[in-house]
Amino acid sequence: MPRPILTLYTRSDCHLCGEMRAAIEAFEARYEFELREVDVDDDEALAARYGNKVPCLTREGREICHYFFDEPAFRRCFDGSSG
Repeated sequence: MPRPILTLYTRSDCHLCGEMRAAIEAFEARYEFELREVDVDDDEALAARYGNKVPCLTREGREICHYFFDEPAFRRCFDGSSG
């Protein structure tokens, strides 16, 4: 089964982006996923879509969380639990 792809939308010099990346990476041993990081400022459409809503973590186009890492939401996207 292919590993799910998580996309972390960021911008350079964003301390919240670094914090979210570190929080996500802490779960790599438990969940198998591929993390792709995309700088929204490299694409006008993404900059317009996400604006200041970075960092933003998505899985297959569905938002998991933004600004701050939401561990319960992250876990739900893998094991379907409600909390």
